[in-house]
Amino acid sequence: MTGIADLPEDQRLLAERFRGGDETSLRELYERYGGLVHRLGLSCLGAHHEAEDVTQATFVAAWRGRETYDPARGTLAGWLLGIARRQVVDRLRVLRREEGAAAAAVREAGVGYSEEPVPERVLDRLVVADELRQLTDEQRRVVELAFFDDLTHVQIAGVTGLPLGTVKSHLRRGLARLRTRWEVDGAARGSRPADASGPR
Repeated sequence: MTGIADLPEDQRLLAERFRGGDETSLRELYERYGGLVHRLGLSCLGAHHEAEDVTQATFVAAWRGRETYDPARGTLAGWLLGIARRQVVDRLRVLRREEGAAAAAVREAGVGYSEEPVPERVLDRLVVADELRQLTDEQRRVVELAFFDDLTHVQIAGVTGLPLGTVKSHLRRGLARLRTRWEVDGAARGSRPADASGPR
């Protein structure tokens, strides 16, 4: 693995100053890697103001947790992107909650809305949870982001750092398992057929 002594001289000095609490190093870190973090946020969230918020939150979190940076585990850029991905996931979850609250408000206002009975939704969640346990950790992470956080393929790739093709492959395998399970369970209880569309 790469240690701090193996980094290029400028990166080594910057990493040492940053971990040591030199405040000027934070500005240098932002100037060097802020654009990279912003591009990740923009690719996942699709809005400049959201990407700017994620970028700011990433560098604040990095500064507060600077002592946790371990050069033996990777570069500053990789470490920052790991923080940024967590910030993106958090922001996407907030946006999903806000959308859910807005939809609930619309329903309360009396706009027509039809949804499955609660037992059906609970059963589907249990089916998903059971099948997820059969997947590898990486496959399970991708499927969870698609089903439970409702992320798109591109967003999942941005959050996990996986190639887009790998994300799609994991989802295809996961959906194939779920489709088979839904078809079997659906036939047993006489419910609706499985939804073949899957996540985007």
